[in-house]
Amino acid sequence: MSTVKKPKHIAVAGNIGAGKTTLTEMLSKHYRWIPHFEDVDQNPYLFDFYEDMPRWSFNLQIYFLNSRLTQLLEISRGTETVIQDRTIYEDANIFAPNLHEMGLMSKRDYENYYDFFQTLRQMVQPPDLLIYLQASVPTLVGQIQKRGREYEENIRLDYLKRLNEYYSIQAIRPFRSSIKQSYACARLPSIRPSSSRTAPASSSG
Repeated sequence: MSTVKKPKHIAVAGNIGAGKTTLTEMLSKHYRWIPHFEDVDQNPYLFDFYEDMPRWSFNLQIYFLNSRLTQLLEISRGTETVIQDRTIYEDANIFAPNLHEMGLMSKRDYENYYDFFQTLRQMVQPPDLLIYLQASVPTLVGQIQKRGREYEENIRLDYLKRLNEYYSIQAIRPFRSSIKQSYACARLPSIRPSSSRTAPASSSG
């Protein structure tokens, strides 16, 4: 009887306010995994981005790309199981193209960004397990308001809605050909911080 190899890299994907950080915290504590959170507290561009998205979209995406790459290189050098809050693939396949299509990132900047991503992705491996959190726009807005981050006060509803549409199409696609088949990508309902229970996950292929 074959044994399933323990995953080294687990990633939590989902839109802004879907519950990624909460789930990452819960799972890291329960399984004693090492958490890698999205760099928001030290990010020098977030406040400016939400005030003037066309001006700062490229700078923000480059910052996240570098931050995510640094995390992935640390994961590849380590030996412990790591759970990561958001993936480098979401930045390139969801956030950047959404910004471009909404007219918030120029064609020149988007193409430059994506070409850079294509070079960097050859240096890293995709996660062994992907958990995708899916939530409606009203749920996202409610959870964003509840956590009360100042820079998210001016977040646009059309921005969240279009990101949700992108996630419904793109969230799992970059991993289908490379993710370890021993672990299924899972769609989970939005989790509630006050409860440690989640509904059974259904495999999305």
